[in-house]
Amino acid sequence: MRLLVLLAALLLSSSFTGATFHAYHSTLTELRYNPAKKQLELSVKVFTDDFEKTLSQGQPAAVNLTDAGPRPLALATAYVQRTLQIRTPAGAPLQVQVLGLQAENDGYWLYCKVPLPGPIAGIQLRQGMMLEVFGDEMNIVNIDANGKKQSALFRAGHEQETINW
Repeated sequence: MRLLVLLAALLLSSSFTGATFHAYHSTLTELRYNPAKKQLELSVKVFTDDFEKTLSQGQPAAVNLTDAGPRPLALATAYVQRTLQIRTPAGAPLQVQVLGLQAENDGYWLYCKVPLPGPIAGIQLRQGMMLEVFGDEMNIVNIDANGKKQSALFRAGHEQETINW
C-alpha cells in the first residue's frame, strides 16, 4: 500500500509540471499539525480542468477559476467544506477554513487551516474530493505531525480513515 501511495505521489508531482492532459484524476494534500498555533495546516493541489468541471456541476454557468470576483473562491470553499472533513479522534467535527487559491501550471493550490480545541493525537479524515465526478479519482494525503510522516490514499469506497500520530 505504501508503495502504491508513493508511486501515485510521484505520478501526481510529475503531472503538475506543465502537461495539460492527464490520463488519471487525483489531488495531493499536504497536512501539517502545528501544535504551537493549535491548528492543522493544509495545502490541496487540484488539476484546474477537473476542479472547474466539479465546481460547475449544478451551477447555472460554468465555473472558471480565473474569473474576477468572489464566486470562484466561494464555490471552492463550499465544496472543500463538503468533501474534505476532519474530526477529532472522539468524532467532534472541526471547521475547515479555506484561506485562498493559487494557480500553478495546470493546477491550483487551495490553502486551508483547521483550528483545534487543544492538543490532539490524531484525526478522523474524510477526503472525498471529486469522487462524485471521476470514478478513478485518487486523493493522496501526506501527513506531517509530531515528527511523524505518513501517507494515506483515498478513493471511491475508501473515503475515510483514522490517522494517529
